[in-house]
Amino acid sequence: MTNGMNTEGVSIFDSTLRDGAQGKGISFSVEDKLQIARILDRLGVRYIEAGNPGSNPKDLAFFERASRMEFRHARLVSFGSTCRKGCAPETDRNLLAILQSGTEMCAVFGKCWRFHVDHVLETTEEENLRMIRESVRFLVAHGRRVIFDAEHFFDGFLDDRAFAMRAVQAAVEGGAETVCLCDTNGGVFPDDARHIVQYAVAHLPVPVAVHFHDDCGMAVANSVQSVSAGAKQVQGTLLGFGERCGNANLATIIANLQIKRGIPCIPQENIALLTRYAHELASVANVEVPSGAPYIGSHAFAHKAGMHADGVIKASRSFEHVDPFLVGNKRRFPTSEISGRAVVFARVKQILPELALHSEETERILGEIKRLEMDGYQFEGADASFELLVRRLMGLYTPYFKLDYYKIYSGAGVGEEAGASAIVKVRVGEEIQLMAGEGNGPVNALDIALRKALGLFYPVLNRVKLTDYKVRVLDGGSATASRVRVLITSTDGVSAFTTVGVSGDVVDASFQALQDSVEYLLLKTGACPHSPDCASE
Repeated sequence: MTNGMNTEGVSIFDSTLRDGAQGKGISFSVEDKLQIARILDRLGVRYIEAGNPGSNPKDLAFFERASRMEFRHARLVSFGSTCRKGCAPETDRNLLAILQSGTEMCAVFGKCWRFHVDHVLETTEEENLRMIRESVRFLVAHGRRVIFDAEHFFDGFLDDRAFAMRAVQAAVEGGAETVCLCDTNGGVFPDDARHIVQYAVAHLPVPVAVHFHDDCGMAVANSVQSVSAGAKQVQGTLLGFGERCGNANLATIIANLQIKRGIPCIPQENIALLTRYAHELASVANVEVPSGAPYIGSHAFAHKAGMHADGVIKASRSFEHVDPFLVGNKRRFPTSEISGRAVVFARVKQILPELALHSEETERILGEIKRLEMDGYQFEGADASFELLVRRLMGLYTPYFKLDYYKIYSGAGVGEEAGASAIVKVRVGEEIQLMAGEGNGPVNALDIALRKALGLFYPVLNRVKLTDYKVRVLDGGSATASRVRVLITSTDGVSAFTTVGVSGDVVDASFQALQDSVEYLLLKTGACPHSPDCASE
């Protein structure tokens, strides 16, 4: 026992491919779903709810292809509803599709709230119980293992406890091996969740699982409370996205239970992979992991205030609840005008390990940061530009190219699409290259032209693409004469990095950031300045 909670472990049931796919802006191809299934299996989740084969052909196609995959940790689960009212299970299209999916495990949902039976299903309690019992029995008779999803159980329990309990008992009578209590509306509070789960655990002969939505922002807390009340399985999605406000965030739950409470959820050696796999899944889903996400976010262990950073440097426990390395994340010290010497030193130390805390170089770097940020620069979110600044100040950087000039042409003639073109002239050593590019705006055109010109010398740049572009007006009172700050995020397909530029001209600020992004990538890949023969491939 750890802090009064059992240490037998809970099984993790991920519904990213089913419930998560119902989130706004989320759409998975079959290839996406296969890739996400591999990520979840590598992480070590026990169950992957992969879709509703009765709802669309894409899910059936996924199950057919996934049946040829080998999973080390996970079991695939098909999802569907009980048979319809007045319908026999053996003739129900959804149940037959579950059988067709070929999965041994299946999750079947049924109504557990009298309000829904009366006003949504518009049937009797007896018919609802028959639908649950016979649907589960039908699947079990065909060799399937059934998890019964007790839809709206928490609302149903608070409204009519006996009614809700009769519904889940019907599933057990049909042969369900697990009953999952679902907070479908996402409105239950942790104290109610704990009480209701305790009651269900005490009165059901099978293990209890929980499935919470996050409409009140309590899905993680409800899940943790439910485990302390005896739940043996937690359902959710790894990144928390899903219907409406989303599902219980499994990344947070896994870390909370396994690290803070000593309750096994995934193989212990995989905890250190949590951040990596969460970001891989986000990439496939085409979403960003929120920077402030617990444990796995880029800001989860970021210390900006000088006092906080100084404390962490001296004793990490002073401002960190866990070691970031436990979950595969890392400590960050965002560098800004409010940073003290300790923050700057910690950041610089990552670049120049030999530098001393109380040194003239550290003081010079700090002074230059504060001067530049007075002019509008922001290095807190632009680590790539910060590293280049430090190296330039220390005389440890040789530019990879020199810009002679650039010109932008924008606008459109009659019958032409609006767009822009750019011409850049660069020097690499003694060689000169003039190149043009067209884009859907001046910055896009300039980016294309610059990378085309330099790509002849440094082929590695052909892998780079711009993924984010932010412009902020710094002194709005000057209207169109205002200075602007541009932040550009780029990726080489392996990692992302951000650079910054500031100017009274948005194109000039953009070019500063673009130039830094190119220089930083060449620095990191080990390209040789002024020597195309040894440029990174």
